[in-house]
Amino acid sequence: MQFAAFYAAGGAFIGALLALVIYHAAVVRPALARARTLLELHDTLLSGGSGSAADRLGALEEAQSAATAARGSLEGRIGELESFAAADLSQAGFVRYDAFAGTGAGLSYALALLNRQGDGVVITSIYSRDDSRTFGKPVARYKPTVQASEEELEAIERARSNGAQGGAP
Repeated sequence: MQFAAFYAAGGAFIGALLALVIYHAAVVRPALARARTLLELHDTLLSGGSGSAADRLGALEEAQSAATAARGSLEGRIGELESFAAADLSQAGFVRYDAFAGTGAGLSYALALLNRQGDGVVITSIYSRDDSRTFGKPVARYKPTVQASEEELEAIERARSNGAQGGAP
């Protein structure tokens, strides 16, 4: 009887083993093949066709770090350029006129040079037959800080309108 129980246990073990082999062949192996195929497809999609997904993700992280560093550098440069642009004399207005009767040819002039906030200077040159005189007057927020002539006010207004249009005088 002991042999019968031994054979029965051995037969049960072999039957269970055979069931596991059949289950593995019928269920597990196809599932692993599908998983392997999906993993290869995943790697192909992430890596752009060659290499592994981990390599591609590593390259993307490096590119992101480089882009972040470049952006920081550009933001700093933009800040420098904006502060420089705030002080530039990008608005100009020019008016020629005859300061005195009989001089002709419009040799007197007023030239306004202003930044984007309307700060700067208006330079006036008055020509006469005997001599020429040049004056400079400060301008703040498109207003002269001292008394100004009609021509100087017109030069300031021309500079303001040229700046609003974004064009040159």
